[in-house]
Amino acid sequence: MSLAQYLAELNNIRLLEPDEEQALWRGYKEEGDLACRQKLIEHYQPLVFKVALRLRVNEVTLLDIIQEGTVGLIEAVEAYDHTRGVAFSLFALHRIRGRMLNYLEREGNLNWAYMDEPISDQDGLTLGEQLADTAPEVPMQAEQNFLVEQLKKALGRLPVKEQLVVSGVYLEEREPKQLAEQLDLSLSHIYRLQKQGIRRIRGMLAKLMQQW
Repeated sequence: MSLAQYLAELNNIRLLEPDEEQALWRGYKEEGDLACRQKLIEHYQPLVFKVALRLRVNEVTLLDIIQEGTVGLIEAVEAYDHTRGVAFSLFALHRIRGRMLNYLEREGNLNWAYMDEPISDQDGLTLGEQLADTAPEVPMQAEQNFLVEQLKKALGRLPVKEQLVVSGVYLEEREPKQLAEQLDLSLSHIYRLQKQGIRRIRGMLAKLMQQW
């Protein structure tokens, strides 16, 4: 599956209203309904993409860590206690990210992950500064940087509201409800802008991949 195909699948996901999601949790956790489980996994697949996007990897590795992150998502869905009042996105985030980082470590690509983020508040050093110089070869770095730059350009070409929503959800890890309050829009409008933005980016990247 290519990145463009994956984005197409994301675009087809129907995001749930809060009451619909709660009904699915009850159906799965209290009644053992596996169809509810599958819908929850599909509903939160954009969270996997959001976490994967923050890891600076090339397209092939991006798709690999998305698969790993999906396994983490499934584990989180199975372990989550919907009665405790903890947001599932926060509960699942660590499992998803952990799965991805474990994969990168196994494959020797951990130096690509979170290079610019401090690993502790105490010394302020980034992960990249703590690791030995095991950077990928220059051609691979150039390819990776080019893809990231093209994604940023695609994001910058979105209409303003779509850009704010897509950037807020996928890059800033903000909840749609927070964006709805900030932008003074309904939650359903936020979801609509999110899907429209992903659709536009998918189209732009599809053209790029045809020329790659």
